[in-house]
Amino acid sequence: MAHSHKAGEAAHGHAAHNHAGHNHVHDHGGTTDKRRVMIAACLTGGFMIAEALGGIFTNSLALLADAGHMLTDTLALSLAWYAFHLAERPATARMSYGFGRVKTLVAYTNGIAIFVIAIWIVYEAWQRFQEPPQVLGAPMLVVATLGLVVNVAGFLILHGGDRESLNMRGAILHVLGDLLGSVAAIAAALIIIATGWYPIDPILSVLVAVIILSTAWRLMREAAHLLLEGTPETLDRDAVAADLTANIAGLRDVHHVHLWSLDGSKHMATLHARLDEGADAHETVAAIKRRLASDHGVDHATVETELGCCADGHGNEDEHHGHSQHNVAKQGS
Repeated sequence: MAHSHKAGEAAHGHAAHNHAGHNHVHDHGGTTDKRRVMIAACLTGGFMIAEALGGIFTNSLALLADAGHMLTDTLALSLAWYAFHLAERPATARMSYGFGRVKTLVAYTNGIAIFVIAIWIVYEAWQRFQEPPQVLGAPMLVVATLGLVVNVAGFLILHGGDRESLNMRGAILHVLGDLLGSVAAIAAALIIIATGWYPIDPILSVLVAVIILSTAWRLMREAAHLLLEGTPETLDRDAVAADLTANIAGLRDVHHVHLWSLDGSKHMATLHARLDEGADAHETVAAIKRRLASDHGVDHATVETELGCCADGHGNEDEHHGHSQHNVAKQGS
């Protein structure tokens, strides 16, 4: 048993070497995303001031709402940049997985910020709809058009980044909300110029708020799932366990399988592997790690080998039931 434990450690160390290489690839992408987010933050923050002044001058809620959104977006993009910066730090004794999870936390925070902005827009729109104020359509059109150009540039810069990262998707969502706000402001300005119907300004503001709310909810739901250590949507725990049992030589069954993700793109796993009598622990563990990486996209796995009964007992009923199913799959293969 001592030999199996040492072999497992050796296999784990070997896999850790591969995992480090994998991180090296991700770091290049993270550095590029970090630069993209910073450029977008500068563009958004720079034009936000101009749009706020334009909203005050023209008395347009659509412009003011978009400027308020851009202000929060500037802060959110700066926070996203800082999250990428923290993620580059190496793991420590207290933060053994590093700081990659910060990006997921920032994505969740961004979702909350978008909710607050959207609710404020709806409230302000309702107030203005009761007594529509006069809006200067022509200046509003000029400011909104310039805002659209800036937001399109920011969106294109971010769109080329890693869209599997929740942090990057949160940043894109913020800029997309600004882009929609600019489109709504342009439409409102054109209608006001053509018809003089001022209520269109708060109406289109509410439309943008509703669109933003729906996308923000999806972002928050995904981020919360990761923060709660939920199994990534691209993985099926039972299917992964069955696949390993059916295809790894010397493996009798797997149980206590846990799959999670740090930031939506880097997947992790822990599991117990019960080996056949006489199986080489080192080779079996190495094969499990290779298959998890190549077939299931799991970047890092910790495998505990067993020769008899599980040291942790039977586990819960769900895992015990899955344990029995995997035995059947192996015996029939």
